Amino acid sequence: MSSGAPQAPSLSTRTPAPGGPGRRTAALRWGGLLAAAVLLAAICVLSLSTGARNIPFQVVWDVLVHGRGGEEGFVVKELRVPRTVLGLLAGAGLGLAGALMQGLTRNPLADPGLLGVNNGASAAVVVAISLLGIGSPIGYVWFAFLGAAATYTVVYLLGSTGRAATPDRMVLAGAAINASLIAFVTAVVLHDVRTFDKFRFWAVGSLVGRDMDVAYQVGPLILLGVIVALALARPLNALALGDETGRALGAHTERTRVAGALAVALLCGGATAAAGPIAFVGLAVPHIVRMVTGPDQRWVMTYSLLLAPVLLLGADVAGRLLAAPGELEAGIVTAFLGAPVFIALSRRRRITGL
Repeated sequence: MSSGAPQAPSLSTRTPAPGGPGRRTAALRWGGLLAAAVLLAAICVLSLSTGARNIPFQVVWDVLVHGRGGEEGFVVKELRVPRTVLGLLAGAGLGLAGALMQGLTRNPLADPGLLGVNNGASAAVVVAISLLGIGSPIGYVWFAFLGAAATYTVVYLLGSTGRAATPDRMVLAGAAINASLIAFVTAVVLHDVRTFDKFRFWAVGSLVGRDMDVAYQVGPLILLGVIVALALARPLNALALGDETGRALGAHTERTRVAGALAVALLCGGATAAAGPIAFVGLAVPHIVRMVTGPDQRWVMTYSLLLAPVLLLGADVAGRLLAAPGELEAGIVTAFLGAPVFIALSRRRRITGL
């Protein structure tokens, strides 16, 4: 046979070796996802059993499964179950919204605060308190949601005026809207003591004082946002290569951004309405996740969906323990504990690119 004749490729060229890097990476990702689910379950147990009065898990189980009453039953069912459910909903909404924002804008600093969503909700709550006299968290919910959704819609429209939306224009529009909203909120609360007194308890970011009615209102919004966001994972992977390359791969750029704007409005609006403007969760969790999963949005979003509630509920539990018999609000704890962790991670290694 002539030496120039084509030869069949070797088996190692055609078929990946069993246990190769691809399989090991997939196994690590699935293993990490299982560990994240176990960690989330453990944090939920701590949230239900820990507080000014610690309640053994067996008692918590009896309350939830067998309907045990008494003082312990009241504490678990009426106080701790609602705040745990809200922590799950708000954490999932903020974490997934942060991952989605960073993917849409290709900006590693994108989060609900950067694009004005938190302050849009705050401005709406201030209007509800100052002009309409609404004074309870259940009354703030729809105002906060509509304020957050309207703000992100305006940012998106300003970022796409006359042409397709781009990450740079959206970030600049968000910064401008953010500054205006901060000025409005500050002007109102400084000149209206009654509004300031009511607003400050919502604005600090907390899971306390909300009942299951709030969860029933925001739950469907956040769930719909989760479904839309997860459906955008593949198109976002394509758009991460650039708009032109993404279109060549079959991604619909404008459709993806419009659907992403809807998902962000639902997720951020629902989470902020439920718990107030909580910082750090939507910014840092996706970065921490990418250090484990890489930039694949399918994994980033799934991990963020589990680990962001871990951070928020963990901060809530830590606030109960650190200030016992009182407690610190979860928004304060996430800022104090989260920011140094994020700085340490960014100094130890380069933040994974988007």
